[in-house]
Amino acid sequence: ERESDDDSYEVLDLTEYARRHHWWNRVFGRNSGPIVEKYSVATQIVMGGMTGWCAGFLFQKVGKLAATAVGGGFLLLQIASHSGYVQVDWKRVEKDVNKAKKQLKKRANKAAPEINTLIEESTEFIKQNIVVSSGFVGGFLLGLAS
Repeated sequence: ERESDDDSYEVLDLTEYARRHHWWNRVFGRNSGPIVEKYSVATQIVMGGMTGWCAGFLFQKVGKLAATAVGGGFLLLQIASHSGYVQVDWKRVEKDVNKAKKQLKKRANKAAPEINTLIEESTEFIKQNIVVSSGFVGGFLLGLAS
């Protein structure tokens, strides 16, 4: 049979749906935040995607620059060491590295509550702005691939 052109479709308003279904509120937060209320979903995805792409692109470029600087510095140090310009006291280096490891372990144990608080706040922000956050992640990955 041929379908009629007068078929009616139900339009689902996600804001009303979220208010009526408590599980949705538990997943995405009670207040969806000011960004969600101001802009359309498409605008949020575009904003998140563009900022994510810019961040990913810059992260890629800065990462390459940092890797080149560290690698070049290490290469120059090795050439200077083999040429006799620099002599490395490896026992002292090992001692200093072990000392730094112990200090990092002590500081990591003290910083754990602060890190947990930061993670909780970040999670809450992402839940409140899920559309922008997902656009940002997608854009960031595209920026890294550029």
